[in-house]
Amino acid sequence: MLERHFQKQLQKHLSKAGISFNGSHPHDIQVKNDQLYHRLITQGSLGFGEAYMDGWWDCASLDTLTCKLLQARINKTITSPILMLDAVLGRIFNLQSGKRTYTVGNNHYNTGNDLFQAMLDPLMLYSCASWNNADTLQQAQKNKLRLIFDKLQLKPGMHLLDIGCGWGGAAKFAAEEYGVEVTGITISSEQADLAKHMCKGLPVSIQLQDYRTLEGRFDRIYSIGMFEHVGHKNYSTYFQTANRLLAPRGLFLLHTIGGNQPATSTDPWISRYIFPNSMIPSASQVTIAMEPYFLLNNWHILIGDYDRTLLAWHNNIEQHWHTLPPHKYPQRFQRMWRYYLLTCAGAFRARHLQVWQLLLEKRGRPLYFSDTGDRGER
Repeated sequence: MLERHFQKQLQKHLSKAGISFNGSHPHDIQVKNDQLYHRLITQGSLGFGEAYMDGWWDCASLDTLTCKLLQARINKTITSPILMLDAVLGRIFNLQSGKRTYTVGNNHYNTGNDLFQAMLDPLMLYSCASWNNADTLQQAQKNKLRLIFDKLQLKPGMHLLDIGCGWGGAAKFAAEEYGVEVTGITISSEQADLAKHMCKGLPVSIQLQDYRTLEGRFDRIYSIGMFEHVGHKNYSTYFQTANRLLAPRGLFLLHTIGGNQPATSTDPWISRYIFPNSMIPSASQVTIAMEPYFLLNNWHILIGDYDRTLLAWHNNIEQHWHTLPPHKYPQRFQRMWRYYLLTCAGAFRARHLQVWQLLLEKRGRPLYFSDTGDRGER
């Protein structure tokens, strides 16, 4: 009887988004365990995701379901004590402090190179691609790199810093296509090992290191999909560090996911199972932290590209699960990964999340350069 009451209460909210329990549409929630309703009421988004992992419910179109839920702002009407606790902890504690630097590397990026090789493009770029005039994931990711490196006005002989270099694909591309030297840093040992192998024989140095401890001087800096791990208490330190490392005539490109309002925590399911201690910045949080150290040259919004990128990753991994060891990636893990990729695709489709590229320059940087200049000062 109590489950029936919870079901009616939840259905009233879901109806605003055109979603039903056990309905006939691909985006409807097919309930496999009637305890789901109580779990949703008491545990919110964390319970929703965990229940999917446990097989308590299914949906033929998870991405559409998520898009509809977010467009109707159902996430604002159904809250839980867990969500509120995460928000409080994020405000009080620095969850991305130096002591916690390697948590997301160990828990997510070290999951297994075989998993990411099966999902990503040959350069293993784990960030939003640029699908303009591209039909394949490989071409779309190369488009993204050219977009970034052309904005940075790269010239042969420059020394670049890649903050959060992943498996080294961007550094490899920059060294081969633009004739530059690259230093890449990551907080994942698995990424570092594969990146060193990928960039073997190139002027690329890969280091397992926190950005805050780095020394040196670089003509250009770029960071692709790493800022989401910095945390609101460290945004100022991040930009101050980039400013300290960048040559006086240098340029800095920040590629990041962005949110529509300031945040001090992230979705509890994402934090527990995918990206521990992650945090999506808002535009105001970025600009407030950036303005003491940089001038904004360009703010580019990539609309629709991450939705398509995530669907490409999903299609890739679904075709390769049978090639991966089942003891390492059991059924519950596969459901977790499917939920992660498709719900994120829906969040970008709903414009709940954005993708930004900010081109920044140091204060006092000359507007024009001579034909023989613009190599940066080290």
